[in-house]
Order: sequence, then structure tokens, then C-alpha cells
Amino acid sequence: MNEEQIADIWTMFKEHLDKKHVEMAAERYVDTLADYGVSDEVFREVLGTESNLDEAISYYLDLDSVDDDDEDWDE
Repeated sequence: MNEEQIADIWTMFKEHLDKKHVEMAAERYVDTLADYGVSDEVFREVLGTESNLDEAISYYLDLDSVDDDDEDWDE
């Protein structure tokens, strides 16, 4: 499965989900894809497609999330 297929399937299903379940569905979707052998490299290529999917992939890949409102603790 390539990054375009992953993004297309997610986009198609996301519009039919209740908003309060989108985050959990994204996590389950990524877990299922990983179980079926989607590589970390392909997941990295999908990043930037959709925010909930990005969060689920980042969590799965254990990427450090960077918040826009990070504070400088040295001040």
C-alpha cells in the first residue's frame, strides 16, 4: 500500500465518522496498517495529509511533537 492509497482511504472514511471518534479511529487505522506491513518510511511519506492522521502516525512512530507555543525554559 502506498502513501496515496493510505491517505485516500482515510479521507473517505473520516467524513463518515462521528467527530468524537476520529482520533481513536485514526489510531486504529494506523495500527491496522502497521499490522499489515506498512513500513515506517511509508508512514513518514503520509505525514502532512491530515491532522488526525498525522497525530496517529507521529504517536505510532514515537516522533517528538513540536507545539507552536513551546516556551523557552532558560528565561
